[in-house]
Amino acid sequence: MSDIDDGLNRGANRDLRGLKPALAFLTPYKKQVLFASVALIVTAGATLSLGQGIRLVIDTGFASGQTGVLEQSLILFAGFVVLLTIGTFIRFYFVSWVGERVSADIRRAVFAHLIHLHPGFFERNTPSEIQSRITTDTTLLQTVIGSSVSIALRNVLMFFGGVTLLFITNAKLSLIVLASVPFVVLPIVLFGRRVRRLSRTSQDRLADVGSYAGESLRHIKVVQAFNHQDIDEASFSKRVDEAFAVSVQRIRQRAVLVAVVMLLVFGAVATMLWVGGQDVLAGAISAGELAAFIFYAFIVAGSVGAISEVLSDLQRAAGATERLMELLNSPSEIVAPVQPAPLDLERLQLAFENVGFTYPTRPGQQVISAVSFNVGVGEMVALVGPSGAGKTTLFDLVQRFYDPQQGRITLAGEDIRHLQLETLRGQVGFVPQDPVLFSGTLHDNLVYAVPDADEQSIHEALALARADTFVAQLPDGINTLVGEDGVGLSGGQRQRLAIARALITRPKILLLDEATSALDAESEHHIRASIEALKGRMTILVIAHRLSTVRQADRILVLEQGCLVGSGTHDSLLASNPLYARFAQMQFAA
Repeated sequence: MSDIDDGLNRGANRDLRGLKPALAFLTPYKKQVLFASVALIVTAGATLSLGQGIRLVIDTGFASGQTGVLEQSLILFAGFVVLLTIGTFIRFYFVSWVGERVSADIRRAVFAHLIHLHPGFFERNTPSEIQSRITTDTTLLQTVIGSSVSIALRNVLMFFGGVTLLFITNAKLSLIVLASVPFVVLPIVLFGRRVRRLSRTSQDRLADVGSYAGESLRHIKVVQAFNHQDIDEASFSKRVDEAFAVSVQRIRQRAVLVAVVMLLVFGAVATMLWVGGQDVLAGAISAGELAAFIFYAFIVAGSVGAISEVLSDLQRAAGATERLMELLNSPSEIVAPVQPAPLDLERLQLAFENVGFTYPTRPGQQVISAVSFNVGVGEMVALVGPSGAGKTTLFDLVQRFYDPQQGRITLAGEDIRHLQLETLRGQVGFVPQDPVLFSGTLHDNLVYAVPDADEQSIHEALALARADTFVAQLPDGINTLVGEDGVGLSGGQRQRLAIARALITRPKILLLDEATSALDAESEHHIRASIEALKGRMTILVIAHRLSTVRQADRILVLEQGCLVGSGTHDSLLASNPLYARFAQMQFAA
């Protein structure tokens, strides 16, 4: 599957059929769309009726010289205005409501789909790009559905209605108006293309600004540790200035467009007034008819301008819809079975059978090659080997974040591809090397997988992870707020909380990826004691680089360049495996 882009390099889509998938989200809200449509027709009709109201006021009210007739004309005119006001309120409310509702539904649908996609998708498509689509593109759609579509339809009605009334009012003057339309539309088309192109470039530059700022602020400690603030400030200023320069070009082109259109429009109006004025003086038409005609001419001209502006928005929205639908239709490479196999929870023996695996982003590099081993129920197995040997990849395969290209992995004798994903992952507790905590309270993070966990389970898990003491010392205890990624906590504290979070799920299989790497000696001793207490109660796989953790295991697997090159106890491997012996001498001893 090809990579997605961030949506900023792709602007308008001339084929407005790209909007069709987004319009499908309107189906549940037919009633609101109907109310908005009726209000739209009423407001368009009321606006066009204002021209006749103006004619009546001038020709009947003023010309009659009678106060009563003038009042009747003004009352009729006021009725048109009131009808227009009520219809505008109803149209604006329901159209805006539908736009917000559809935008929210699309965001929810896209996120619900993405959250279930395989992790490999997010290696090829960065979360920041996806976030831009979910926010920027859906906001654009909200604007279009909640405003632009309504404006477009309203102005289409106004255009055709206005042209019809122009010819009914005065055919000769109507020909002058129609003759001037191409001169107005031509600069809109020519300059509009330049403005759209500069708008896309401006979006690119703004994306650079946001991306650079976000990266620097996320890694503020590194920035300040290397005294990089001045360099970052200069680089950021350069990007801001580039974005400003493009914006100025866009503003200049737009200003020229507005000036040229105004000149042509008012030139046409002046010509029309001169010709119409001559007819009024000659008695060919009344002053009211000329006033009504001018009103309709402005309606038609305004409609043409509005439609041309909205067309650009609709084209951009079509491109945004394509990008969102591309996300929504992205297939997951991890497919749940149609009829999941049952899982015998009493004999969850884990087995790798001649497993081979290559990451989709690195197809030429074999990460795991013909690996076979069994892990008995309640057994503790340590995985050791140099960086890049494939240890963490084995953990990913166990949790079925990826599927192997060769061989299979079984749990209780059943290929894990035949198990329900939720069932499989529900048996596994995972503690990553870089513990992840989410914004919120410690309690929110601990019950992340088990929202209804009782207080006893939480305290037992904290005690087992040796996290209960430092949690009790925090100002608000378990209700202490932590920032994104656990800001405010030490690495060791975050790791112990991650262990507690995994234990709350009461997993049958516990995966520990360097679970003691960030702990001090005392905390590491406590964690080793906890692991010792867990042995026999659950199956434990641990990636370890410390001799104390390795020797704690029932069995040790040695990996090198994706191959299993040794298996046994610490003492047997020291005698039989040169790689392990070298590790024991250098890394473990340290």
